[in-house]
Amino acid sequence: MKILVCISNVPDTTTKVSFTDNNTKFNTAGVQYIINPYDELALTRALELTEKNGGEVTVINVGLVDTEANIRKALAIGANDAIRINANPEDGYFVAEQIAAAVKSEGYDVIFTGRESIDYNSGIVGGLLAEILNLPLINVVSKLEIEGGIVTADRDIDGGKETVKVATPCVISAQKELTEPRIPNMRGIMAARTKPLKVVEPSGSNALSNISAFEMPKPKGDCKYIDAANAGHLIDLLHNEAKVI
Repeated sequence: MKILVCISNVPDTTTKVSFTDNNTKFNTAGVQYIINPYDELALTRALELTEKNGGEVTVINVGLVDTEANIRKALAIGANDAIRINANPEDGYFVAEQIAAAVKSEGYDVIFTGRESIDYNSGIVGGLLAEILNLPLINVVSKLEIEGGIVTADRDIDGGKETVKVATPCVISAQKELTEPRIPNMRGIMAARTKPLKVVEPSGSNALSNISAFEMPKPKGDCKYIDAANAGHLIDLLHNEAKVI
């Protein structure tokens, strides 16, 4: 089994967010980057599947040279090799198109993404990648098995879950219940130093969107306490002041 796992480089959740260049760019000064947590779950499940069924796991990242520390971490967790597309990940479409161009002839049985990245939370790369490669997509997967070339997956839907079966090749996006992430051990860290990391240049496509400005959320307002017996006043505030009903 040949599996590709798409990983993204995201700020740690403890990062203090600020912006530069008149609020048009994220301030990266002093920011600690990590592997996107949903992508880490995808990587772990991919490794579990190859340990059970045989095969290899490749990780791929669209990013500049500063992402290589986290790519090496993915190799330390257990991936066999890695690809870095040497480009700034401008938007979700750009990322999906770059990955598709780099791997379309490689014959992967399963391509994993996380359900979304925790920085922009767009959740579109998996779907776009599946469309560009003309592959079926199973989104927000919380349970996954592969046997005889057939993927059986539980996925989240409104109000519950559904079970889907599809033949490989396909694209899977990982939900948080899929598995538990692995922590690299010393043996894995040492082995990661010599595992192949291939750097490829981006294709000629361009991002389809741009950021005009970032804006911080407004500070939370003071709480208003309404007597339980005064439901009418509460409804009036929700309707006329908060405008949520």
